[in-house]
Amino acid sequence: MKSIKETCKMLRYNLKTIVGFELFFKLLSILFFTPLFVHLFDFIMKARGFTYLTLENMLDFFLHPITIFLLIFLLGLITVYTLFDIITIIIILDYSYQKKKISMTNAIRFSLEKCKNSVHLKNSGFVLLILFLIPFLNIGISSSFMTKITIPEFIQEYIYKNQLLVILSIFIVTFIVIILLRSLYTLHYYVLEDVDFKEASNRSSNLGKKKHLKDWFTLIIVQCVLLTLFILYMALGIFFILKLQDIFGSILLKSVLTTILFLFMTISFLGFMLLATPISYAGISALYYIRKKELEERVSQLSITCTEKNAKTNKMLKRIFIGLTILSVSFGTMFTYGLYKGKYDINIEYTRKIEITAHRGASTIYPENTMLAFIGAKELGADVIELDVQQTKDKEIIIMHDKNLKRTTGLDKHVWEITKDESQNLDAGSYFNSDFTGERIPLLKDVVEWAKENNMRLNIELKPTGKEENFEASVLEIIKNAYYTENVVIASQIYQVLENVKNIDKNIKTVYVASLFYGDIHAFPCADDFSLELSSITNGLVENIHQEGKEIYAWTINTEENMKHAIDLNVDNIITNDIELAKKSILLNRKSNLIYEYIKWIENHF
Repeated sequence: MKSIKETCKMLRYNLKTIVGFELFFKLLSILFFTPLFVHLFDFIMKARGFTYLTLENMLDFFLHPITIFLLIFLLGLITVYTLFDIITIIIILDYSYQKKKISMTNAIRFSLEKCKNSVHLKNSGFVLLILFLIPFLNIGISSSFMTKITIPEFIQEYIYKNQLLVILSIFIVTFIVIILLRSLYTLHYYVLEDVDFKEASNRSSNLGKKKHLKDWFTLIIVQCVLLTLFILYMALGIFFILKLQDIFGSILLKSVLTTILFLFMTISFLGFMLLATPISYAGISALYYIRKKELEERVSQLSITCTEKNAKTNKMLKRIFIGLTILSVSFGTMFTYGLYKGKYDINIEYTRKIEITAHRGASTIYPENTMLAFIGAKELGADVIELDVQQTKDKEIIIMHDKNLKRTTGLDKHVWEITKDESQNLDAGSYFNSDFTGERIPLLKDVVEWAKENNMRLNIELKPTGKEENFEASVLEIIKNAYYTENVVIASQIYQVLENVKNIDKNIKTVYVASLFYGDIHAFPCADDFSLELSSITNGLVENIHQEGKEIYAWTINTEENMKHAIDLNVDNIITNDIELAKKSILLNRKSNLIYEYIKWIENHF
């Protein structure tokens, strides 16, 4: 395919410059710009007098004129910085297309000029393109700030369960993809043709006219081919190094080979990651030039006065690289040799006290928040059962998540509109499967008694509607009457609920639940622990919470990838619908254990 050939040519011709720039850009992002943008956002919060952000105060924060103005400024900075990455790559690729060499210094200098020109009202469309559209181009384009849009898992589940929302989501994504395809070459026209955003966007649309889908699939194919080549490259490299064991058999030489293999894989992978963005834009650039020729449009070519490279600097950098490589191989060999000789304990294992909470019981197998689901959760080995409670018209506490009963029982009434006796006549099982017809809504007092008999801990989330009376006191009374307070935590998304609980009994353990959290944990003295949606959890937040002697729960996690991420973050509790998958994920990640798996792999292959 012509586009693949052109893509490879452009990547290869100025490969050193591309890799050098991407390394420079990533380091700049990690060491300077990412911390800068985080501090700027913190400044915006402080300027508004906010120490934290959750769903409770988010609207008040974001809808204020000062916040809007400052966030627009911050988004502008992020846009320009991301443009800097992309524009520099396009410049280098254009020189490759012309079969000219370009130094990183000259590419950066010209890129900065184009970025400066983008800071103009007529080019404000770049904010939309960079911050909103590019993340949907899921073909490898990445930057330090806009890699992809991540929708929290609980929102995804909610959308999947609602047919209208699924259709709406498909429509929105389709609409965005169409706009994106029309804008595919906008940045190339802006950089190479020296036109403003509107003109660049129009020309981009005309260039790909009637070939938008073809271009899309071509880019996907380019990505797949290059990824396949990388995998083959890795496989051949590993195969070659492993074959050397047939020639050299001593432990020392095995240690050397093992270290070289590890370095080879690490450097190759990092190199491929650095090339993720250039590969994507090389594919787009190749199509840009091909389409221009097909339409017989003049291909504008950049011309930058290039300065000669500093030969002494290049020699010095080469010597440093060679020296670091020799040191890495030497120290790696010494360490691996020690492992073979038994100097180190390879079964390094730190006890991860990660517990599993069954979200509304075993809710993938049984109807949620029913006794069957709770019994099933115990049988599957959950450590804790999470359940939701509300108050009925006659002030009884029942287990129910939704305010309205229609989804799980078919009755289009709110919980506060029915009595306890009426709730016990409802069918809470047939909506899930006809096999569970007749399953009833549990009463909290019955669930607590069952939990006590079965030594099962409970995470009771209070979901106030504003129609309750003495809600917190009623829940605590049930728990205390069963003498089961030490095995129960009280959770809520409304912080005032936790304050009310602590006012009644300061010894009851409380958990603040939030689908979004950013800021100072000290603002929640009545929260003993935190239960956060996974996308809000960071290493720094986990560390801060642990330093306060508190625990952090991650919810609601139902995929292996997200569970691994939660485990890597060192959370204390995974709240999930899939108990078996959680147990498997935790078991597989118990070892500290790149070392363990590494040595195991060595033993199998050497």
